[in-house]
Amino acid sequence: MTFVITAPCCNDASCATVCPVNCIHPTPGEPEFATADMLYIDPDSCVDCGLCLVACPVSAIVPEHQLAERDRRFLEVSVDYYRDHRVDGPAAFTDDLVPLPPDHQLRVAIVGAGPAGFYAAEELLRHGRIRVDMFDRLPTPYGLVRGGIAPDHPQTKAVEQTLAEIATHSNFNYLLNVTVGRDVTHQELADNYHAVIYAVGAATEKSLGIPGEELPGSVSGVNFVGWYNGHPDRASDNYRFDHERAVVIGNGNVAIDIARVMLRSPDDLALTDAADHAVEALRNSQIREVVLLGRRGVAQAAYTLPELVALAAMPGIDVIIDPAELILDEQTRTAREAGTLDSVIAAKISLAEELSARPPVAGNKRLVLRFMRTPTEIVGDAGVRAVRTIRTAYLPDAGQVRVASTGDATELPAGLVISAIGYRGQPVPGLPFDSVRGVVPNDSGRVQTGVYVTGWIKRGATGGVGVNRRCGQETARAVLSDYAAGDLGEPRQRGSSISSLLRSRNVQVVDKAGWAQIDAGEQAAGRASGRRRAKLVSIPDMLEVAEGVTR
Repeated sequence: MTFVITAPCCNDASCATVCPVNCIHPTPGEPEFATADMLYIDPDSCVDCGLCLVACPVSAIVPEHQLAERDRRFLEVSVDYYRDHRVDGPAAFTDDLVPLPPDHQLRVAIVGAGPAGFYAAEELLRHGRIRVDMFDRLPTPYGLVRGGIAPDHPQTKAVEQTLAEIATHSNFNYLLNVTVGRDVTHQELADNYHAVIYAVGAATEKSLGIPGEELPGSVSGVNFVGWYNGHPDRASDNYRFDHERAVVIGNGNVAIDIARVMLRSPDDLALTDAADHAVEALRNSQIREVVLLGRRGVAQAAYTLPELVALAAMPGIDVIIDPAELILDEQTRTAREAGTLDSVIAAKISLAEELSARPPVAGNKRLVLRFMRTPTEIVGDAGVRAVRTIRTAYLPDAGQVRVASTGDATELPAGLVISAIGYRGQPVPGLPFDSVRGVVPNDSGRVQTGVYVTGWIKRGATGGVGVNRRCGQETARAVLSDYAAGDLGEPRQRGSSISSLLRSRNVQVVDKAGWAQIDAGEQAAGRASGRRRAKLVSIPDMLEVAEGVTR
């Protein structure tokens, strides 16, 4: 018997770290890790020890004999993966501790309470006698785990438990509801800490750059995701669902999440931690079809295999693909015919072909995957009426897959258009910024003496939890190495003065106890309605719950 990694895989590589026979790949030490859809267990090497099963933070690992029928595809993909991938990469064992002076007393501020910041904190705290203060402008931690992962993916959201465990360390402190740059300056942080790590993520959407993008009814995927996840910045947004078709531009996992949330039964959504205002709005939705537009072909689709597998099994929704649009570029077609095509890409193509052959079910809603179409204009007067698109075709180009317009234009009626083409970082006051890539330029996380970055603001908005873990570890080890080398001077002030400074400015800081109050209240409200939690979506409401222990 072997174990199999299935759809909820978060790529955090805890499973690979504990594997005694190095049979889980790609590991963080392999180049492919940064872009992998998921990790895979080698059925021939697995010794059935079960350590990975215990280590997985999202319960994605299942014994082979307990696989659901829909998940047997992941066993097949694992077998194929080890046929066409070398697996002589390094084992994912935890890195050795960075040697520090015996009398060290290192203080580090982390700005941003998402996964990358937490994983940097985890690595720092492994070394002992290091204090970490984590700041965030919201009264709640966890970043996109709380406000970005789709509410109907509770197993993936379970990574919160890993982050919460990191926060239990006695040398870890929250200073939530604090906006760096308004409530406290970067210089004040630099004066109080040996190092400041920015883990502020990528909070805006890339622009489409087409006419009509500013029309009412043309919205950002970042904002829409925040709305249904209960982000306080988006809680008062209103969207119209009084039309039968919505269009999502993009075909990555976020685009699929958005489409799925709009089409899923509101009764099912009400059992998740989706924001109450979103559930109620979607109860009255008239949308029956969501179309996803992808500029390139099925072989280059940005969604991952696990997302497509889960989508294919959703009740009440037909996944519609036109077989004529399943066009392969020459390189992919040649490799497929020769049997040398990457196994994960091959599996994505095969599943798309299966879905294209499925007959629609009367009464089902429709999720339509369009390939080789690019939008040129969002059409409307007082609001969105349609999307104009043109068909694209592959251009022969050695070593690359490129597409160009064919001039074949169509107009797709729609009442709502959501752009989901990727997140983008914003400048951090006082730090250099690469406006093309949307990142703070850095060298392994180093920006300047005592200042570091991690996560999407460090490398761009790519990669999920697993990549953020390795990214956070790399930045933390840069801090430790610089401190050990004597490159970090002593802070001008004692770290405790930051709390005093914030109190003098009447900032209501939410600390560990305050967040525990909010967390307990949300979970209690959720249990009363059969949900994992019922989120507070107003900052004043959050602060009122936390107030008894933060003042």
